[in-house]
Amino acid sequence: MSLIPHFFGGRRYNVFDPFSLDVFDPFDAFRSISESRPGSLSSETSALANTRIDWKETPEAHVFKADLSGMKKEEVKVEVEDGRVLQISGERSREKEEKNDTWHRVERSSGRFMRRFRLPEGAKVDQVKAAMENGVLTVTVPKAEVKKLEIKAIDISG
Repeated sequence: MSLIPHFFGGRRYNVFDPFSLDVFDPFDAFRSISESRPGSLSSETSALANTRIDWKETPEAHVFKADLSGMKKEEVKVEVEDGRVLQISGERSREKEEKNDTWHRVERSSGRFMRRFRLPEGAKVDQVKAAMENGVLTVTVPKAEVKKLEIKAIDISG
């Protein structure tokens, strides 16, 4: 459930999520509308800043899925820094313009992106796995097993 309305750019933020490093900027949506002319520097640099990433938690792992259509796995980096921050970044090149081409609309984004997530305690950062299939990057971060308390009955003498 989104806590910030759709008219602020449609991004899903949860101000109560302690694991998110995203910073909410209410004017970002208005900037992107006014600056999204093809070829403008800001449309390139912020183009993939809004890369959509889902994060779900299962009993065994934290699973991140990013929509990166048209990108090759060589153009994407998955890193863990400072032991607990998952960083997903990459760059999509801009399509070459030919002199004889007439562009009617440019909606596909190009440029760099980077998303960071603070992983919770118990994440096995040394066992992170990443796979890319059909333009979807899936990053799996296994969770440490929660040890069940062992209860031992003690006989009462007397």
